[in-house]
Order: sequence, then structure tokens, then C-alpha cells
Amino acid sequence: MEDREKRRLQTLHGYRLLDTPPEPEFDDIVRRAAERFDTPIALMSLVDADRQWFKAKVGLDVDETPRSVAFCAYTIQGSDVMVVEDAREDERFSRNPLVLDDPSIRFYAGAPVTAEGGDKLGTICIIDRKPRHDFSQADREALANLAAEVSRMLGSTKEMARSG
Repeated sequence: MEDREKRRLQTLHGYRLLDTPPEPEFDDIVRRAAERFDTPIALMSLVDADRQWFKAKVGLDVDETPRSVAFCAYTIQGSDVMVVEDAREDERFSRNPLVLDDPSIRFYAGAPVTAEGGDKLGTICIIDRKPRHDFSQADREALANLAAEVSRMLGSTKEMARSG
């Protein structure tokens, strides 16, 4: 494992959020994302070593998926919003079980959630079961703003954990 990934995982674990109960603030963000973008699924994911775990979710019944099939694992490798208009047409995802089977992902857009030091901890993402070719620059900015809001919330959460 490379040093950057080790540091990212140490930072993620330092927040002590993995496997914690739902919190209204995070639930509200994903609810707003699903409404704003009119998608059946919206998630706040945290990408751990071998899984992505959902701190908040709308429209999905599972709490985690293997990192090996996680679209969000690709998103945290960059700094920008990642958009997949039709996963069946994307080489990275066309054979992914999340595309071929339930939840039948076709469209994905995710924005990285970033720790204070720059480590990408996870994402805010939206998912649709049909391809979408209409995700505008304004949509990208709105999704990035939601991710920035979560990043700020995480900073407050960590500060509270340190002082508590």
C-alpha cells in the first residue's frame, strides 16, 4: 500500500465515523441531493481499505459494497466531480455487478469529500437507473458544493471528538 493511501486511511479512521449510526445532518444532505438532481439514489460514502460504507443513503438498502466495485473509489482519486453518463458504455464499469445487477446503475455523479489536509475520504454521489446526458456545469458545481458542505461538517465533527 502506498504512503498516500496509508495516510488517507489513517485520516479516515481518525474521524471515527465508520459503522456509526445515521445522523440527521448527513441524512439531510443526501436527501437534498436526491431531490435536487431527481435521482432515486443518493449516498454519502466513506471509502475504507476494502469497502465503501454509506454514512447516509437514500434509495439503497445496503450499508456497504466492496471497494473493488465502488464507483466512489474512482472519484476519490481526483479532485473534481466524476460523471458517468451511461455505465454500460464505460469500460471501467460495463461489467461491474452494480451495473449488471441490482441496483442497475446507469448514471453516476460523485464529488469527493475532503479532509482538512486534502485527503479524499469519500463522496457525495447520485445514481440513476437510466443513462443521463444532461448533467450541466451548474449541476457539477451544485454537487461539489454539497461535498464541500459535508467536508466542513466532518471538520466540525472531528473538532467535537477531540474536545469531547
